[in-house]
Amino acid sequence: MNNDGVVEWAVVDSDIGPLLLAATEAGLVTVVFHAGPAVRHRALDRLRTRLGAEPVESPGSARLAEPIRQLAAYFAGTLREFSLDLDWSLTSGFNRQVLRALATGVPYGAVAGYGDLADRVGQPGAAQAVGAAMGSNPLPVVVPCHRVVESDGGLGGFGGGLETKRQLLALEGVLPQPLF
Repeated sequence: MNNDGVVEWAVVDSDIGPLLLAATEAGLVTVVFHAGPAVRHRALDRLRTRLGAEPVESPGSARLAEPIRQLAAYFAGTLREFSLDLDWSLTSGFNRQVLRALATGVPYGAVAGYGDLADRVGQPGAAQAVGAAMGSNPLPVVVPCHRVVESDGGLGGFGGGLETKRQLLALEGVLPQPLF
């Protein structure tokens, strides 16, 4: 890890349930959906193993203050583009290339197909590999994998569950708000 070796984390409430946010000196390193105790435990173990550092609970952390503020603004409908330092150390290779293309190339309120993203990174025909990259995204919401859909208009998969994907797309005006 090319930073100070400290991983700070906190769980914050959101419109889609509790989110675990973790940051290093380099920036936000992960966002984890449905961060109840069991999910939180697995996520912290993964961080410990992958980053070689003991995650420290720091809800008042300066590192987490801006990600928490921007996520709250996003869910309030007042933020359309995140401007956060991101630590990409939990992804590499093709997955990192695809996630960076997604982060910079699919704006709020828009969607892209898996095949479209494959084309954007110069790998036509790699739609399934793009799907795998979306499934391994360590920074969902901020790196908006919820904006990637099937070419026939289907939602496709989503690590946070399809209902969470529907809620995020509805927030951005892509889908109608649910009736209930």
